[in-house]
Amino acid sequence: MRIVIAIDSLKGSLTSLEAGETMGEGVRRVYPDAEIQVSPLADGGEGTAEALTTGLKGGWQNVTVTGPLGEPVSASYGILPDGKTAVLEMAAAAGIILVEPEKRNPMKTTTYGVGEMIRDAIGKGCRHFIVGIGGSATNDGGIGMLQALGFGMLDARGEQVPFGGEGLSRLHKITADQAMEELQDCNFRIACDVTNPLCGPRGASAVYGPQKGADSEMVTSMDGWLGRFAFLAKGINEKADSEIPGTGAAGGLGFAFLSFTNAVLESGIQIVIEETKLEEAIREADLVVTGEGCLDGQTVQGKAPVGVARLAKKYEKPVIAFSGIATRDAAACNQAGIDAFFPILRRVVTLEEAINPECARENLLETSEQVFRLIRAVQGKALL
Repeated sequence: MRIVIAIDSLKGSLTSLEAGETMGEGVRRVYPDAEIQVSPLADGGEGTAEALTTGLKGGWQNVTVTGPLGEPVSASYGILPDGKTAVLEMAAAAGIILVEPEKRNPMKTTTYGVGEMIRDAIGKGCRHFIVGIGGSATNDGGIGMLQALGFGMLDARGEQVPFGGEGLSRLHKITADQAMEELQDCNFRIACDVTNPLCGPRGASAVYGPQKGADSEMVTSMDGWLGRFAFLAKGINEKADSEIPGTGAAGGLGFAFLSFTNAVLESGIQIVIEETKLEEAIREADLVVTGEGCLDGQTVQGKAPVGVARLAKKYEKPVIAFSGIATRDAAACNQAGIDAFFPILRRVVTLEEAINPECARENLLETSEQVFRLIRAVQGKALL
């Protein structure tokens, strides 16, 4: 039996590869001779850099950069074995998890550290970038990142504007003459699954600003400042378009990448599938196994397990999924290509107990073994 296992991380418990290897162990208890391929999986959000870097046997780079509030933070990113491809998560330098709730203020938070990570990777020879932009604490339109890459974000006196929304409010002119020359040789694949434009009622400020600490007055002001930023950006790139879906992602970072670098916005799961060559493995498989921490109605809206299932159905492969829990509306997964799913909790426990890595591993191991015992029994009956 040839089995491909591609499961997303069980957040707080097991990484994608840890979960996959655990399930593989459960399968081998039943099918000792099974040919099992464990493929890293992520949807472009948290865990993507780890899944790709570890799963593809790349190396980790540690760098001290400017954090969202301007203070130094330690950030990590991966370089894949080709030595040319860097895998970053903007949240490592400008994530909302780096800012205590009472200190969240998009007038101050910056993406400057994201640019420093890119600059560091360029200095180490990278020219291809995979960047996850989920979980930002910022609404600066990406001007902080651009400043770190050498672009001039200038006020009326010709000086660099300060960090955050405050900097947007003073932005008067954009220059590119000091931008890193190496950027011309770089390309960026941006993992982005939101479709918000930069401005307006569905824009970065209106939709995501409040969760980053913005009040209603701030939202209105920042929306206007981002609109002016988009206008000024046309002076550098006449094709800069704030209406493109995804330009509002990560407080406008999507717009900055599209307008000032050689970038494309893509589905996160699609990037991971292509980079790991998952389709080739699935094409030769007898069975595909996937899953995530919680299967629910939102799983069908572009999350990793359904991305795997849809790919498997392209080749008419059966798909089963495992999850920490499954809600009632998880039945929608069956219509999206997951033939059957199995929550792994085996007894009533507290949340703390459920996400304990050792507990999660034991539950996943034992549940996967029992499911494959059923598969073996059904196969045996079919041969009678």
